[in-house]
Amino acid sequence: MMMTGQEVLSEYAAVADLTGQMLAAAEAGDWDHLTELEERVSVHVDVLKRGEAAVQLNPLGRQAKVDCIKRILADDRRIRDLTMPWMAHLSALINNSGTQRRLANAYGSV
Repeated sequence: MMMTGQEVLSEYAAVADLTGQMLAAAEAGDWDHLTELEERVSVHVDVLKRGEAAVQLNPLGRQAKVDCIKRILADDRRIRDLTMPWMAHLSALINNSGTQRRLANAYGSV
């Protein structure tokens, strides 16, 4: 599928808007909404993977794409900062319950 330059820029803008929404969801601790938004982003990324390669953007288009990518990366960095402690806590809970299960299996219930 051949995309136009405007379609490519629209896809990047959509991803940038969605990552902004993802950041808001992460700040609110709304992990379900964050996951839903991630799925929506992946649809746009797939469209870009399939159709962007042959598109030549003019200088203004290239700058608009770079601006979108910078927004996406900045939001992604903040999302990681917010989700890493939550993921570490979740991992600790999972590991702790696994340890408890293993102890119970090895030594029986107390």
